[in-house]
Amino acid sequence: MTQPDMQAIMQQAQQMQAQLQAAQEEILRSTVTGESGNGLVKIEMAGSGSINSLSIDPQVVDPNDVETLQDLVIGAFVDANKNLQSLAEEKMGPLSQGMNSLGL
Repeated sequence: MTQPDMQAIMQQAQQMQAQLQAAQEEILRSTVTGESGNGLVKIEMAGSGSINSLSIDPQVVDPNDVETLQDLVIGAFVDANKNLQSLAEEKMGPLSQGMNSLGL
């Protein structure tokens, strides 16, 4: 049984590491939007997870029903976070599978 070419494996690992780093940087430069209430509340989230903006349609602002507005804001945040996770999986999923195939 022949030994695998360690230099080739190391070179592949370095290439995949560079691709992973590039994907991570692309995610950090990206923004995603989360919505709730059929778009009445929107949150724009940076790839780092910080919130860039929050938009609330005036029709959902009812001083007698603050709980609904709170729920809508939380729903938009959860949606934005889910979209950010999906973006990360899309960008990094194939790369991390390649690392697993190398035994890394």
